Amino acid sequence: MTRHSRTIPAGSERSLHQAYDTALLDLDGVVYAGGEAIAHAVDSLAAARAGGMHLAYVTNNALRTPDAVAEHLSELGIPTEAGEVITSAQAVARLIAEQVEPGAKVLVIGGEGLRVALRERGLVPVDSAEEEGLAAVVQGYGGPDLPWGRFAEAAYAVNRGVPWYASNTDLTIPSARGIAPGNGAAVEVVRIATGTEPQVAGKPLPPMHRETVLRTGAKRPLVIGDRLDTDIEGAFNGDVDSLLVLTGVADAAQLLRAEPKYRPTYVDRDLRGLLTGQPEVVAAAGGGFRCGDWTAVALDGVLELRGEPGGEESEPAGGDGAMDGLRALCAAAWTQAGEGSCGLDAGKALARLGL
Repeated sequence: MTRHSRTIPAGSERSLHQAYDTALLDLDGVVYAGGEAIAHAVDSLAAARAGGMHLAYVTNNALRTPDAVAEHLSELGIPTEAGEVITSAQAVARLIAEQVEPGAKVLVIGGEGLRVALRERGLVPVDSAEEEGLAAVVQGYGGPDLPWGRFAEAAYAVNRGVPWYASNTDLTIPSARGIAPGNGAAVEVVRIATGTEPQVAGKPLPPMHRETVLRTGAKRPLVIGDRLDTDIEGAFNGDVDSLLVLTGVADAAQLLRAEPKYRPTYVDRDLRGLLTGQPEVVAAAGGGFRCGDWTAVALDGVLELRGEPGGEESEPAGGDGAMDGLRALCAAAWTQAGEGSCGLDAGKALARLGL
């Protein structure tokens, strides 16, 4: 099934860690949030690796170096080498290096991850827009304490015609306290001040996919993420399969409204979904779509959920049964929407699932 025609979540008789050779894992909202491991992530990844799956960590967060990310993951109980981490800083550094002279000076608006990636490509990171021979400006997430003056420094250079690059444009980033502004919000500040658009490297755009393939050599990759507009769209653009986990930014309601480029191949509650197969979603005899004990139908502007032992008045399902219900709802919603976005009311159905 092509990405453009997906209207039903896929099933898999084999567990996903056996069906794919490499997991391309997002970090924030998938493996950890606010620096702490997400529930079930450590054990699930250990089991997937023990079962023969290669793990690679692909992040749009350009703040930290691969060494720092690998050290953090190892401290969380996920043994990781720096070579298993791919960042948007690396992708944007390659993009810049292909367009400027070797040894060129690049104004950095961001953190150490950008500086290390630029040096890896033979470029020279600098801090001032007044540097003689400045060849580019690059902007990446610099953490919550990045001084406001750094955005002004970028604007001075861009307004003089210096080419502008951004590691990524994620508007938000998960944190221990909730959803915080991401690099995309900072990029908007410079965009407003300059009226200019940057070249962007990170997910969901091709430079990040290319960087990931070059560094991992994956043959049958599975993209795993928590965001529809970066992780899942990036998989769509790269024509590879994807697993959405509901531990970060995207929620069930957003998933049901997803346009084709945002629709994952699979959906599960968390990374335990790597260790299991995915139940098949089938057309129901009386109409709609069935997955497990649930049948979802689109009727009179509403997505309706039927089934689940215990009857219509039972408590929210929770657990694995809730994921079966969500998969059935996805099929009903996406089929009704076609190439668009489903506008049907799913509130009651999702409440029944505890979602």
